[in-house]
Amino acid sequence: MKRISLAHGEGGELTERLIRDVFVKAFGNEEHAGYDAAVIGSAGGKLAVTTDSFVVKPLFFPGGNIGTLAVTGTVNDLAVSGAVPLAMTAGFILEEGFPVSDLKAIVSSMAAEAAKAGVAIVAGDTKVVSKGEADGVFINTAGIGRLYGGSGGEIREGDKVIISGTVGDHGIAILSARNELGLLSDVKSDCASLHPMLGAITEGLSGVRIMRDPTRGGLATALVEICEHHHVTMELWEGTVPVKREVEGACDILGFDPLYLANEGKAVFVTAEEDAERILARLRREDRGKQAQIIGTVTGSGGAGKLLMRTAAGATRRLHRLSGLLLPRIC
Repeated sequence: MKRISLAHGEGGELTERLIRDVFVKAFGNEEHAGYDAAVIGSAGGKLAVTTDSFVVKPLFFPGGNIGTLAVTGTVNDLAVSGAVPLAMTAGFILEEGFPVSDLKAIVSSMAAEAAKAGVAIVAGDTKVVSKGEADGVFINTAGIGRLYGGSGGEIREGDKVIISGTVGDHGIAILSARNELGLLSDVKSDCASLHPMLGAITEGLSGVRIMRDPTRGGLATALVEICEHHHVTMELWEGTVPVKREVEGACDILGFDPLYLANEGKAVFVTAEEDAERILARLRREDRGKQAQIIGTVTGSGGAGKLLMRTAAGATRRLHRLSGLLLPRIC
């Protein structure tokens, strides 16, 4: 790797190499590298800390804008780490000539989403660069939350994999908003804060092993990362992953696999087998979880870890991280 390419920002194989070979090598803390937030101790208990940057193109898209995305993305990284979001910061890099009316709309969306999520935006920073040195506005955030529970234990054989709803909505919404490929779609981004739903479904249940929000790289990449980090083999069942008809149609036209498209309002869970049906029932009582499905199972442990797809014919094929460039500037 001699130079950075757009594919290094896609959340797939090249992103993982960049993190491992550059950032983890320099900064250490390898135990936190595979998670959405790091856990640190404090006098009042354990805290989760996360940081994120948002460079989505276009800035406004069906279902949200870069401001909505900045808040929900930060909140969700904390929520899937088992934390109640408390506060966040926001830093803005603005391009000279950017319309103030657009900035007000973005900031207003951030304030509304933060209020909805119950998180305070407590600090910020603004820098302005010359025209042509940015793309309107970039936003960087940091978030902090308080852990409300412990882990549901180590992932083991028989555990179930649950997705909270349809996949690929955000990816197709962004692509249609770019209007680059002549794709006309009514699909809206699933951009949403998840922590109210996640708190409701995990309360009183100890069987949630791990939660992730499958953003860049999509559902398949998120599950591959879990498999490799925990040294387990998972098997997904073909036809069980919920996909909107419009998303499936767009993928058929463009040759995309919805398993690798970004999501911004979905969570994937690995749960104890005995708790899976109860978690699924709780999810389906929530507005954001009505289309939740059990989509696979853990079939083994040990080794490097791998993700398989079992077809309707009974054969299996291996799924890998997203490799190469799919949709740059997706979040």
